[in-house]
Amino acid sequence: QVQVVESGGGLVQAGGSLRLSCAASGSIVSINTMGWYRQAPGKQRELVALITSGGSTNYAESVKGRFTISRDNAKNTVYLQMNSLKPEDTAVYYCNVVSWGYDYWGQGTQVTVSS
Repeated sequence: QVQVVESGGGLVQAGGSLRLSCAASGSIVSINTMGWYRQAPGKQRELVALITSGGSTNYAESVKGRFTISRDNAKNTVYLQMNSLKPEDTAVYYCNVVSWGYDYWGQGTQVTVSS
C-alpha cells in the first residue's frame, strides 16, 4: 500500500507564489517518476510537470518559466514551486507517483488565484 499526500495549496493573488509538497509513504521499493497534474472545473486533468528519478524534468508549455519541480529522493517527496501565478492556474492539483509500473495519486489540493 502506498499513500500519497499533498499539501501547500491555498488562495493567492495573481502574480503571487505558492509551493506544493507531496510525500509518498508505505510499501515503496523504488519510485520512478513523480509529477503534478491539475484539473480545473469542466476541464480534463492535465500534466503540469514531472521529474524522473534521475532528475530530468518536463513541463507543460503554459507553466514553463514560472513553475519549478524538484524532488528529494531520500524523503520520497516532490515539490512544485509556482511563481507568477495567473487566474488560469486555478485548479485542483494532484500528485502522481509511479512505482514499478503502478500509478498512485494523492487526494488533490486546491489552488485558487484571484485576479
